[in-house]
Amino acid sequence: MATTRNPHADSRLPQLLDEAARLFRARGFEGTSMRDIARAVGMLPGSLYCHFETKEALLVAVYVKGVRQISDAVQTAIARHEDPWDRLEAACVAHLEAILHDDDYAQVVVRVRPAEVGAADDSLVDLRNQYEAIFGSLIGALPLSRATDRRMLRLMLIGAMNQSQLWYRPGGRFNPRTIARKFIALLRQGQEVTA
Repeated sequence: MATTRNPHADSRLPQLLDEAARLFRARGFEGTSMRDIARAVGMLPGSLYCHFETKEALLVAVYVKGVRQISDAVQTAIARHEDPWDRLEAACVAHLEAILHDDDYAQVVVRVRPAEVGAADDSLVDLRNQYEAIFGSLIGALPLSRATDRRMLRLMLIGAMNQSQLWYRPGGRFNPRTIARKFIALLRQGQEVTA
């Protein structure tokens, strides 16, 4: 006999994920308890375990949503372009807009390190690898010199974009589009000198 889930419990899932993302962003993974999340949603801690057996499983669900949001934005942006450099720049703009926008899910993806999470480490690494494969493909299509280490280029570019949230100021001199253009211009300039 199949068991049925309580439809009322399922209707709380979006709010539960939103609150978990908000708290993981604000307090970090270690600084957030299941009790904190249950309290924020207005449910008993035991009820939270009907949705997620562990805090790690809840974090993975937040990561999945965050990675999906960023990936969708990047895929939509690159679909408008054919030139490899334009596609990479569009991907960078979309990535930066996603992580520099005040979005809890994107911030959790960027700020919570898989090594901090223990049991969910492999799942988080897999999600990040799937996302970074988009950039691997875009960089793979660039007309670069043979000496270019494309993997290192991908790691450097994603690392630089993710670190921009430390110095980025909304309404400041640089917006996400300007930052992306400057990053890509520097990459191209380096290729032209060594090509």
